Amino acid sequence: MTDDINMNTSSTPSAPRPARQRRHSSFDDETMHSLEKQLAHRPDKHELIERNILKDDRVAPALQAAREQLEKSQLQDKLEHAITNRPKPEELVKEGILLPDEAPTASA
Repeated sequence: MTDDINMNTSSTPSAPRPARQRRHSSFDDETMHSLEKQLAHRPDKHELIERNILKDDRVAPALQAAREQLEKSQLQDKLEHAITNRPKPEELVKEGILLPDEAPTASA
């Protein structure tokens, strides 16, 4: 049975393949030059990490997540403190920061 399979494949001559046409780029030369120029000047990995675009892969993901959660919590505490201690509209009018007609009225 295997001889029949081998005979069938070996007895059929391989047909010549048609010549492949070269692919043409869908981008013009100016676009390709611009892309190559931008890629040549793209920032390296270290710079992207410094700019907080990429995560530092030298730190374990669990530690990164804990650090981000801590920073978020600290920022939340800082904002809550700033909001509770912000000056009242009357004080801003008194200091000349707001005009009397710009101050929100206390309606409760």
